[in-house]
Amino acid sequence: MNLLVIGSGGREHAIAKKLLEGSQVEQVYCAPGNPGMSQDGITVLDISQEDHESLIDFAKKEHISWTIVGPEIPLFNGIVDDFQAEGLAIFGPSKAATQIESSKAFAKELMTANAIPTAAYQSFEEYEEARRYIEKGNIPVVIKADGLAAGKGVVVAETMEAALEALEDMMLDKKFGDQNTRVVIEEYLTGEEFSLMAFVKNEKVYPMVISQDHKRLLEGDEGPNTGGMGAYAPVKHISETVVKEATEKILLPAATGMVRNGTPFTGILYAGVMATDDGPKTIEFNARFGDPETQVLMNRLESDLADAISAMLNGQEPGLVWKQEGVSFGVVVASKGYPEAYEKYRPLDLPVITKQMNLYFAGVSETEGKLVSNGGRVYLAEATGETIEEAQEAVYSALEAVDTSEYVYRKDIGNRAVVNTK
Repeated sequence: MNLLVIGSGGREHAIAKKLLEGSQVEQVYCAPGNPGMSQDGITVLDISQEDHESLIDFAKKEHISWTIVGPEIPLFNGIVDDFQAEGLAIFGPSKAATQIESSKAFAKELMTANAIPTAAYQSFEEYEEARRYIEKGNIPVVIKADGLAAGKGVVVAETMEAALEALEDMMLDKKFGDQNTRVVIEEYLTGEEFSLMAFVKNEKVYPMVISQDHKRLLEGDEGPNTGGMGAYAPVKHISETVVKEATEKILLPAATGMVRNGTPFTGILYAGVMATDDGPKTIEFNARFGDPETQVLMNRLESDLADAISAMLNGQEPGLVWKQEGVSFGVVVASKGYPEAYEKYRPLDLPVITKQMNLYFAGVSETEGKLVSNGGRVYLAEATGETIEEAQEAVYSALEAVDTSEYVYRKDIGNRAVVNTK
């Protein structure tokens, strides 16, 4: 099989690398990819993920068996619909099904209609109405931009001032675009957060191992929200009982609800879940693999990813097998200034890749044959150990051995797991 991965980040690097291990796979292309992927034998294509016509032409010309979509923007733009209209196999949700991520209001309505546990909420299109609601409500509160915001459109406001500032940013200053000024305001949930992803084909749901992402930029979960600064899997201090309940009360009714809604879902369904005292509750849904969760999860999949997706596309069981022992752990190295303005094309002093260590590249380009930074999140360093402490030591010692003075990374990824497993 020749396969095509759409996207350019660390998530797509991890997916493509895992696909290349497949027994039936000859070549994996990534469009547009990044030059760091080439180190793992992935063929990078100079085709934009927005250029559906050229991607379709390539898939036909090179006899691509099927395509998988990494990021949300091509899904929101209807790439699955476009490929299928040309008779091409593609693994991902339709534009209509992608609303589960692209519209927080759509997702909340789906949850309400299908009794999926979540935070109480109200949605608003008018600033003054939202402001009045905030001023008489409880603090802290969670404010979400309704549309796509690259993982950054969520503000946990712990003061009235912060809440009103977030409203102004989203609704008046149009921080996330002219078409993205509707907001969803939710009650603040307390508990342990985890990422629960699953392969989905209509009403069939095949959960992955749970992981835990770290969204805030700085240690101690301080600073602005980012696309994710690190992750680890599994999350051993969250019980199997909680995970099973989340699967049964969140993932399964979401999949059946999407079918009932006339927007059946095929692809990767991501549920951000909070383990509260009242049971697991849904924070959000995404319509694709999480980033950086994918970079630690792919290393835990012992079965053939390409065979599994081929099976699902053909209506068969995927036969997924997950590694039970050890912990996979990853830290994102980002440009200084991220998630706001940052300098590009800075030199990279990279950790040594070993049997235990993997590097997944994201915001990089090539200058005179050398990789340089070209994005906010530049790469993720990942390692697996028998314990979380062993995996942490492998990654952090490797990062400390190189010059990261032009970059930032969190030094406390996974510490919650260390505390909770002692």
